[in-house]
Amino acid sequence: MIEQLARVSQPLLQLPVIRRTRRNHGLEHATITILSGRLRNLRMAGRSDSGGYVLIGDAPTESIEQAAQDALNRLRRGEAKLAIHPNCGTNLVTTALMTSVAAMTGLTGAERRAWIGRLPLVMALVIVAGIFSQPLGLSLQRYITTDGDPADLEIKTITKHEVRTPFSAKPMTVHRVTTWSS
Repeated sequence: MIEQLARVSQPLLQLPVIRRTRRNHGLEHATITILSGRLRNLRMAGRSDSGGYVLIGDAPTESIEQAAQDALNRLRRGEAKLAIHPNCGTNLVTTALMTSVAAMTGLTGAERRAWIGRLPLVMALVIVAGIFSQPLGLSLQRYITTDGDPADLEIKTITKHEVRTPFSAKPMTVHRVTTWSS
């Protein structure tokens, strides 16, 4: 079903800004996957756009440079599965949407005082939605939100910034990976 949606959506998915964002999203996932294999206890988040991606987490710049280049080379060699990541925001949003809809469905028509009687039904629906959301989120990544073929994508620069947050004494490390693609 998602593959068919992607086929129908190809004119939109192939717009240059969306195509670059999807390729950067795939490279972001591949970079995080490679970094995770090299650095113990790595906690990292990322966000992609048409000009590259941001990695938030405490990792040395040199490690990110090497992992990003290795990720790009491996994607070029056909390791498209590196572009799919189980902790992607696509999976989180899919799960949140599906479980919310399941809960609302289970409560539809219930009077305000009678909702507790529907709790077992709501819980069952949420569990089923949670189970189905996992493969759906991965499929959405594979066909819609990432692209495992970097084509002519190139890494231009990697810069490190430290950002202070109000709830932490330690600054947050942010790396910006800037890419170029035609």
